[in-house]
Amino acid sequence: MELHALFSGYIYSDHKVIKEQAKDWHFWLPLLAYYTGAFSDEIGCLTTQDIIKTDHGWFFNFHTNSKIQSRLIPIHPGLIQAGFNDYLNSLNDNARLLHDLPSKSGRYSEKARIWFSGEGERQGYLQKCGIPNVDHDGRKVAISSFRINFEQQVRISAIQLKQKELFNYLLGFNEYKANDSLDLATLCTIVLGIRQLNSQITWQRFINRLKP
Repeated sequence: MELHALFSGYIYSDHKVIKEQAKDWHFWLPLLAYYTGAFSDEIGCLTTQDIIKTDHGWFFNFHTNSKIQSRLIPIHPGLIQAGFNDYLNSLNDNARLLHDLPSKSGRYSEKARIWFSGEGERQGYLQKCGIPNVDHDGRKVAISSFRINFEQQVRISAIQLKQKELFNYLLGFNEYKANDSLDLATLCTIVLGIRQLNSQITWQRFINRLKP
């Protein structure tokens, strides 16, 4: 996925586009997917109550997808830099983080897929950013491509720390063997290996964008 082009698109610029109906989730979904590797349905189900404080910092508590295991994902400094705390403070107690992302038949992925990748004659965010629907490896580019990128980056960090089990844990793989001594500090170290995005990407910049 062409991350630079995607995170330089109109959502992360200083100007709206014609007929844009800006939503909070347009800004946060790609960032949360990039920094957590979670599926859009999982992210769509997160509420403010799923933000957990521990002795090692703040975590997302993912526990909504039957396909993969529940897990705690450290909140990456890149999200804090982007204004996540300010956004969180603007939400009501127990509100969904992506409060304005609608569901269809109880799922959030369908609306996210159409907005991101387009459908039929309708262009998605990818097309509007000039990003091909297929990457250089011949794989279809979709919102789930962030998970692949997350997996690649986390794998490198985990291998360097000789922590294959925690790699399996962060991805929610069934290969992870649950125990009572989850090493949260090492989880944080692994996730810090994810490259931080442009510091110009901020929530305040998004809400202050100018009309075309």
